[in-house]
Parts: sequence; structure tokens; C-alpha cells
Amino acid sequence: MQFSKLDDLRALCRGLPDDDSHSREAAARRQQVLTKPPGSLGRLEELAIWLAGWQGREHPRLDHITIAVFAGNHGVAARGVSAYPAEVTAQMVANFDAGGAAINQLAALAGATLKVEPIALEQPTRDCTTAPAMDEDEFLQAIELGYRTVPDACDLLVVGEMGIANTTAAATLCAALLGGGARWAGRGTGVDDQGLGRKRAAIEAALQFHQPALGDPLAVAARMGGRELAAIAGAVLAARQRRIPVLLDGFVATAAVLPLWRVNEKFLDHCRAGHASAEAGHRALLEALKLDPLLDLGMRLGEASGAAIAVLLLRAALACHNGMATFAEAGVSDKEAG
Repeated sequence: MQFSKLDDLRALCRGLPDDDSHSREAAARRQQVLTKPPGSLGRLEELAIWLAGWQGREHPRLDHITIAVFAGNHGVAARGVSAYPAEVTAQMVANFDAGGAAINQLAALAGATLKVEPIALEQPTRDCTTAPAMDEDEFLQAIELGYRTVPDACDLLVVGEMGIANTTAAATLCAALLGGGARWAGRGTGVDDQGLGRKRAAIEAALQFHQPALGDPLAVAARMGGRELAAIAGAVLAARQRRIPVLLDGFVATAAVLPLWRVNEKFLDHCRAGHASAEAGHRALLEALKLDPLLDLGMRLGEASGAAIAVLLLRAALACHNGMATFAEAGVSDKEAG
């Protein structure tokens, strides 16, 4: 898929495929005849039905899971908005490659393939307080990179990120597209009060500088976001085009898809929020997007770590959905027989 202009991306977001209603309805009927009171497995039932609809199978599976972690650097980091220097992004990518990060352990536990995509780390985006972070071509190139990352054989896509100062970019996107100004700023990697003040000031400065573009969500994503955020959006869009269900990670990964949701509020129907991050603003963002997180563990690491843990819930949902006997198979009287 190639995007030569923002209108190409906008058109694709507006012409989205829906799930397979026949598979979804068949899975829902199966849940009604398994050896349990209807609804007694709570959200595990809903998750199994959701996976069935998007995979197009009454009996969904999780044989091929891809966890895609995109990494990028941000010019706004020079304003002291993070507790860590920008070179940590490349150092953490090396740690991912060496197998030493949390996501390596969690991906192995989840039975998932981890793909790490560093994007032009030697060339940070421009400082969004004084210039567009990316021009249109740079933004679309990052979208395309993410789009191409999703493999053909994929039962579930999990998306996450790594990038010093990317919580500032994420908060700025939220402020631009949902209002509320610098209230979206959180402590990210652990900035002190002075760092938090610099972060809030950067968000307000970016909003003021880019005020003429605030009416266009895709222009906002280019001007105030980052390459890794754009790549996440591209990957989630590719998954929708191929009816692949998606688990979103924390604040940054969720903010990354906000601009496409603003183009089409059905854009996230194939997505679930893996967890509620401890990062300030994530709960408000999830509420705006009408996403109910699967977990709430006080995490704020990024790297797709929270969503990777949520994969285990999906496996539990499918173990019950596919493995349980029906009332007829087990010779158990259902409630109608009483």
C-alpha cells in the first residue's frame, strides 16, 4: 500500500471492512450452549465472540500472534521533557534485539513473535513547538512502514512503542484532537515537577504554533506526532483492512490511533485496549474512544508490555470457547430442561 497524499489515507479510513457477522453470531450461539450459565464467564465470552467475528471463524485461534514495537526519536526531547536522554531509544532497541527487555519475556510467555522496527533514530522529528514534527511525505512514509509490518499470517496484532519524549507527542495529539490543553501531560519516564512544567509548556506552545491545522486530524498527526506513532496507526489500519483483531498497549499506542478515529469513529471496532496505563491521560483517552481496558495493573512501561499480558486473557477466552463441551455433548441438562 502506498499513500501519495493525506487524502489517500483519509479515503482508506472511511472505507473500512466490517467483521464477519455470520462467524460472530455463530460464536455467540455457541456461548449460549456451553456447560455454564449464559454470561457467567463475563468478558471472556465477549472476547471470544469478538475474535470470531474478526477472524471469520466460529472457533478462533491464536497460532500466529505478532507483537510490533515501533521506535522513534523526537525533536521536542531537547526541551527537557523526559527524564532520559534521546540516545536511550537506540539503546533500548539494542536491548530488545538482545532479548533483555520486559517485552521479550512477555512475548515469549504469550507465544508471540516480536518484531521491533526502529525508524530513522539518527534523525529525530523536528521540535513540534517551533516546526511541523514531520512533513506530509515523512508522515506517510511512516504510515506505510507500519502498514507493511503486519504479516500475512496473523491471528492477532499487538502494537507498542519505544521513544524518548513520545508521551509528550501523545499528550499533544490528545490536546489537539480532544481539547483540554496541557492537562494531558503526565510524568512519562518519571520527570520531576520542573520537567512536568517544561512538558506542559511544550504542549501549549505546540498547540499555539499549529493552531491553523487543528481542524484536520491527519495534519495534526503529522505536525505533532512522531514516526513510531504514525507507524502504529499504519499497522492498525493494515490489520483492519485484513480483518485482523488488534490489542493496543498504553497511552502512546492509543494516542497513535486517535487521529484515524477522528476520521472515522468506527476505525477501532477491531481493537481492544490491552490495559489501562498509569500514565496520566490514558483513562480519559480510553473513555473518549469508548475502549474498556482488559487489565489495570498500574503499568506505564510501554513496549507493548501491558497488551502482551492481555494476550493471556485472550488465550483463556479461547480455551473455554473452543474446549468446553456443550450441554448436549456432556449430557448435562440445561436451564430449559428444568
